[in-house]
Amino acid sequence: MAFGIKRADLKRWKDEVEAGHIAFLTHFWYDTRFPKAKSVTKVGCNDREKLSEWGRTHGLKEEWIHERDAYPHFDLIGDKQVEIMKREGRIQELQKFL
Repeated sequence: MAFGIKRADLKRWKDEVEAGHIAFLTHFWYDTRFPKAKSVTKVGCNDREKLSEWGRTHGLKEEWIHERDAYPHFDLIGDKQVEIMKREGRIQELQKFL
């Protein structure tokens, strides 16, 4: 279940993904499989090769890409989420969700 984002945030993410950019969207999230996780960051791009290459630079496997409509993406959670967001210079986006 996702919450804590505005419709405009989701639209911006979708527009960026559709344009072939690496796009980030962080939101509150709860899934019983990950009881300690409070948020998820979706990193998407409709250029699958570009997304795969981005993932490889962060130790993510191509088979971890979620194929959702026109919005393929990685889901980042937990320590890996924090690590990657720091490396990408986007830790401020994550702070309000920790």
